[in-house]
Amino acid sequence: MTSTFPEAPTSAFGTVFAESMAVVNWKDGSWSAPEVAPTGPFSFHPATHVFHYGSACFEGLKAHRGADGVVRVFRAERHAERMASSAGILRLPVPPGEMLKQMIHDTVAANHDQVPVSPGSLYLRPTLIGTEANIGAAAVPSREAMLFVLASPVGDYFQGGDRALKIAIEQKQPRSTPTFGMVKSGANYVMALGITMDRRDEYGIDQVLFAPGGDVQETGASNFMLIDSERIVTPRLTDSFLHGVTRDSILQLGRDLGYAVEERSLTVSDVVEWASRPDAEAALSGTAAVLAAVGTLVIDGEEIPVGTGAVGAQTTELRAALRDIHLAVAEDRHGWLTEA
Repeated sequence: MTSTFPEAPTSAFGTVFAESMAVVNWKDGSWSAPEVAPTGPFSFHPATHVFHYGSACFEGLKAHRGADGVVRVFRAERHAERMASSAGILRLPVPPGEMLKQMIHDTVAANHDQVPVSPGSLYLRPTLIGTEANIGAAAVPSREAMLFVLASPVGDYFQGGDRALKIAIEQKQPRSTPTFGMVKSGANYVMALGITMDRRDEYGIDQVLFAPGGDVQETGASNFMLIDSERIVTPRLTDSFLHGVTRDSILQLGRDLGYAVEERSLTVSDVVEWASRPDAEAALSGTAAVLAAVGTLVIDGEEIPVGTGAVGAQTTELRAALRDIHLAVAEDRHGWLTEA
């Protein structure tokens, strides 16, 4: 690959921003014409709806520079569909899918020279917020809104590269609530933040897996799955947690590779029993993390290794299969890539 393309940033994930972003406003029941503008601050009235009533949702997807140097966006259509679902639940104006996809591609095109080579990528954050200045609107939707697509050149999400993570299992507090859990909203992440920080201070963990009442759901930032040489087992989708696009991609690739895929109820006891096997693996999936191995579980302060406690061969295979599609070195059998 030509050396003129940028390398992945070494700074923390999401702290470096590309030069341009796409922006569009909604007012009086219609959208303005989207524009590409320099990345920079917005100015909002202190009474803006999003500050007081949480009228916000977002997406996270990536553009990858392939082995051939061509930049491609991964599964933009699926992310546009999920934002439409989130917006509808929050009673925000639903962005037309074609408009949002075009804004994503316009943002990538405007920042084309800033897309790093693998293992880096350009992380894209479409964000929709209510912008009406009205602190009396607790029981009504915002009558104005803004949609923007922010771009960030990134490297690995988890610090320390390819290593097995340590996660605590929380059996009392849920990550979110029914219906709202499937919305990609900052409120869901901040609800998980306190317990995650507390467990990090106590046990030095990377993430918390939420399993209220023993029912396994997801971590604060990723979907959860169990893996061995024959199966991928993951909690079935409900409205209590996010319907991950990377989760869906890994499951499809697993089927392509001959794994049996089980989407079903999963209890903490199931996970502990699985972890006791020498060939057991567990992983977290997400746009930022891709597929990250889990080597240790912490339950009530007790550390339980998952299999050998190391990054497993099956997790590595599945992650590589997805990476190969990102980089266009494997056939895109499902039509997930679009050139930017």
